[in-house]
Amino acid sequence: MSVETVEGTEYDQIVLNGPKKVAMATSLDADAIREAYADVRSDTSETQWAVFKFDGQRIVCFAKGDEFDKFKEHFGENERAFGYIRVQTGDEMSKRQKFLFVTWVGPSVSVIQRAKMSTDKSMIKDIIKNFAVELQLEALSECDLSYFKEALNKAGGANYGTGVRDL
Repeated sequence: MSVETVEGTEYDQIVLNGPKKVAMATSLDADAIREAYADVRSDTSETQWAVFKFDGQRIVCFAKGDEFDKFKEHFGENERAFGYIRVQTGDEMSKRQKFLFVTWVGPSVSVIQRAKMSTDKSMIKDIIKNFAVELQLEALSECDLSYFKEALNKAGGANYGTGVRDL
């Protein structure tokens, strides 16, 4: 904070000039995010994932797809993003779809941008409400389908295996 003295009056005035204001309000492209969310959840759609990124101060649906390797490509070292993924779990006796919500904060993201993620995440979670597991990732090595499946299996409770009993 800087201090400035204004002279020429009976009493000198001290004017405090605070830090410059920065636009901090984040907004959402709610319709596009809602449409992508419904597309990932739909049993009739091939879409397996959606990525939501920042376009300035606005969160937009950046990409959708059906191959996990393409999903991983959307997370950079200096980026913040969110992902929503459908993963098939279960065994040969019971297959089911589970959903995972990912918050990505790259290792080169500034401290201020990291701090904003909690409020930004709460905004997007007003639309994306149904998921079995939520993960926060900060390294590309964590963006791994087997890691996601393991997290979903742990959250799912009982994991019965093959369904064949040993007598």
